[in-house]
Amino acid sequence: MNAVELRNVTKSFGKTIAVEGLSLDVPLGKVYGSIGPNGSGKTTTLRMIMNIYNPDGGTIRLFGDELRGACTSVD
Repeated sequence: MNAVELRNVTKSFGKTIAVEGLSLDVPLGKVYGSIGPNGSGKTTTLRMIMNIYNPDGGTIRLFGDELRGACTSVD
């Protein structure tokens, strides 16, 4: 089982494509880092994994469970 699985994840803001077709597996017990220039989609990807943003396409799974809909409030 993977801790995180992304399959063909995309996210746009208007005409700006922030993440396009990203697929990634992070196995349980492993630590991954994300590096890249400003505007390359690192923060957007993390926000989708944290269920703050909804992806426009693709699927995200955490510990085997698919994320469904970003949270709308913080309790």
